[in-house]
Amino acid sequence: MSHLRQLQRIPPAWWLGVALSLMLAFAVQMGAMPVHLNDWLDLPKMFDWSVQDKPTQTLSAGAHVLFNLRVPRLLLAVLVGASLGLSGALTQSLFRNPLAEPGLLGVSAGAACAAALTIVILSEMPLAVIAPVRAWLLPLAAFAGALAVCFALEQMARWMAPGSIAALLLTGIAVNALAGAVIGLCTYLADDEQLRSLSFWTLGSVAGAQWLWIWLFAGLLGTGYCRLRHSMQTLNALALGEAAARQIGVDVPGLRKQVIVWVALLAGLAVAFCGMISFVGLIAPHLVRLWVGPDQRQVLPLAMLLGGLLLLVADTLARVVAVPAEIPVGIFTALIGGPFFFLLVRQARSQIS
Repeated sequence: MSHLRQLQRIPPAWWLGVALSLMLAFAVQMGAMPVHLNDWLDLPKMFDWSVQDKPTQTLSAGAHVLFNLRVPRLLLAVLVGASLGLSGALTQSLFRNPLAEPGLLGVSAGAACAAALTIVILSEMPLAVIAPVRAWLLPLAAFAGALAVCFALEQMARWMAPGSIAALLLTGIAVNALAGAVIGLCTYLADDEQLRSLSFWTLGSVAGAQWLWIWLFAGLLGTGYCRLRHSMQTLNALALGEAAARQIGVDVPGLRKQVIVWVALLAGLAVAFCGMISFVGLIAPHLVRLWVGPDQRQVLPLAMLLGGLLLLVADTLARVVAVPAEIPVGIFTALIGGPFFFLLVRQARSQIS
């Protein structure tokens, strides 16, 4: 019993941190190309400019795979999963609904819709002169689409049935349907090259990871967590209802706008770079609340850690199940999240009855 009590005193963040580290160590060794100790020893040569000027035979193929493909992909999976976990926790806190999630509410679909329109329309525009700017138009368009859906969803849910969970979910279903129609139209009008890009967005993948994306997501998560850290207590007050939050001095409209912008930014950039990856933002915050309770000071950081762990596990399975082929990671997250969503609905029904 004493050992059990000592284990219970260990902070949940420590458990998730250890699990994430172990999963990273396991995942980096898994893949179509085996990685050996000599490949790890060759990694410092990637930063030695005198070696890089020599023939490529001086660097092993495993070292190139590690530095340019596998390690960036694993880090991007963790960061994107953390972004989805944080955006899901914020969405559930904003709408006071444990079933809310950027994907279910149409935020991810709005970002993917804007990305699809950008892919199809930009190819017909002569913007080759500003290629560096053009490369950032897709993430910006996805963010704009996610932001528009967030504000529209929040306003429509208030207008139709304030505080109604059913109205919120039905509005999200309608947004998903409209976004799916636009994506289908873009698919119909797209050529072969555009179809490959659209397939990437609809199925989701972190295979195209780049170090620049990693630094971008790391900076985004760090900035978002620091900005939201001071709002965690007010998010707890918002769970009591907007009227009660206003009575204790919470700026509810300002807090709502701040949360909406961060949800759109986190979910929009995740969709822009990795496509539609569903259910991570639903599962991670819900499991965290079952573990530690509803305190947002614990839910937000732990949802980030658990979201990164879940997406890392899903991406590892996507890479190794059908070697040398690769399954889109969005398929695995949907296979995991679909049954989990049914369990949530069953639990909610049993509580009502």
